Amino acid sequence: MTAATAIAGVAQIAGGLLLAPLVPGITQSLKAFLQGRRGPTPLQPYRELRRLWRRSTVQPEGTTLIYVLAPAVVAAALATTLPMLPVGGLSPGWPFGNDVIALVGLLALARFALTLSAWDTGSGFSLMSAARDLSFAVFVEGLLLATLLVATLPGGSTSLLSLADAANGWAIWERPLHWCSLFAFGLVAVAETGRLPVDSPDTHLELTMIHEGPLLEYAGRDQALLQWAGAARHWVIAVIGAEVFLPHAGGTWWRLATLPLGVLAFCGALALAETWVAKLRILRVPRYLAAAGVLCVVGLVSWFVGGGAA
Repeated sequence: MTAATAIAGVAQIAGGLLLAPLVPGITQSLKAFLQGRRGPTPLQPYRELRRLWRRSTVQPEGTTLIYVLAPAVVAAALATTLPMLPVGGLSPGWPFGNDVIALVGLLALARFALTLSAWDTGSGFSLMSAARDLSFAVFVEGLLLATLLVATLPGGSTSLLSLADAANGWAIWERPLHWCSLFAFGLVAVAETGRLPVDSPDTHLELTMIHEGPLLEYAGRDQALLQWAGAARHWVIAVIGAEVFLPHAGGTWWRLATLPLGVLAFCGALALAETWVAKLRILRVPRYLAAAGVLCVVGLVSWFVGGGAA
């Protein structure tokens, strides 16, 4: 194992476990700056996690083992995705692999486990939010997989390492396929992370909650695990975006050095979107997601028409 591969392995695990809360933290701080107000520091998510970890958990009456295990399952699913991510196009070869389909499946598993816990509690607001989240997730997870599969065409493999290698350099920017998959991924990333215009992470109104609704019945360490899992989902999407879709070129060390810039660019894009765009009505979210599907189809057509499959 080379030194670069070892550093990539440490960044995969330590970066996801320790630095994931920085992604929503930096996004909130940048959004406050763009809106001309004083917002929280990027370290605020860490303070919230520390506060929640010190508190005791609760278990509503009538709940089963599903409610108890859901936070651990959600956190474990997100933790398993971390070694799959390419860092500088490298990975030490963890037993989890680097397959795109497996990663999207783990993200879907985490969302499904949280939805089951909401149904187990029987709470009206949690059920309503979980139903909305699951309705959108059917399209979001499918579109995320479709976007990544479209991006696999130049490399000919569903490995995230192959995707990162195919995106290394400037020649890929001459392909309409890459532009279509880039914009489609941007639309899906907003929905996957629960940001505006699909959902608002700042809302405290139960009637409008989507991603935050199923968390209402949790407290203490259980809620800390769920909040960390939400931050880890941001981290996973940010690293994939930086490695697969954003421009980068050069050797391994240069790619390792520029990865933080790609993650910061992702945070800035989310902050800009939440500053300029208002929240969509729920019935208009499918149209928003349909735009990502259209971009995937256009990318596929451009690939085959342009002779990319030859």
